[in-house]
This record gives sequence, C-alpha cells and structure tokens, in this order.
Amino acid sequence: MSTDVGAADGAAGRELLHFVTQETRFAIVANILQHPEGLPSMYELEELNPSVSDATVYKHVQKLIDAGIVEAVALPDDERRQGYPWKFYGLTDEGRAFLERHNLLQAEATLERIYGTISDKSEKMVKYENAPRPNRN
Repeated sequence: MSTDVGAADGAAGRELLHFVTQETRFAIVANILQHPEGLPSMYELEELNPSVSDATVYKHVQKLIDAGIVEAVALPDDERRQGYPWKFYGLTDEGRAFLERHNLLQAEATLERIYGTISDKSEKMVKYENAPRPNRN
C-alpha cells in the first residue's frame, strides 16, 4: 500500500480506512492502543492474537508499517537487556491522526481498561510487558 497517511483523503482515504479495518490489522491496532506503553513487542502482539499464526501477525504488522500507520521502535543498544525484547511497535503520529480523523480512537480508554483485566497472562508475557521501552519523544 503506497498511500500517504498524512494526505489520505477521498478515495485514497477510503482505501486506507478499509485496509486498516481489516480484521487482523484492526486487532493489531487495537492491541497497540490498549498496551500500557503503547509499544508492544512482537511477542505480545502474537500472544494477544492466538487465533492467527505468528507469521500472520508479523505479516500484518509489516503491512501496517508499509502503510505508515505503525512504526517499529528499537531500544538503543546500550539499554538492551538479555532475555528482553528490544523492538516494539507503536502508532506513527500520522497513523494516530488518521485514526482520530476517522473516529477510531474513541474506545482507546476502554481498550486500556480491558487490557488491565487480562488475568491469565503467561510469565513471559508479564516479563515482556515490563521490559524497558524506548522513549518516543
């Protein structure tokens, strides 16, 4: 998808909206929105989407990156810790603005509350949730 998220309007905007709201991609966007830091690791995204394969989650994250909705954010080398993730996925500023323009962020607070109620997280999931995250500012 080669649509410029920042300038997506008219037919291009509708195409991008349809693209983002495809079931698996929209679930991934929701996972990012609900994550306490807004930057889940690939493992966390895979665990939050047990009905699809890890390869499918990865493929859809890459498509969202290519569309400019999501970005990969890496922890600086000197802050990485063995046994913890170092690459995370968050909304781009343009992606957040696009979702806002299309009223797709209204449930963000609810998604965060729902995420907080998940009680059957694996030990690895909890460890990854608490991993150091890059500063995006």
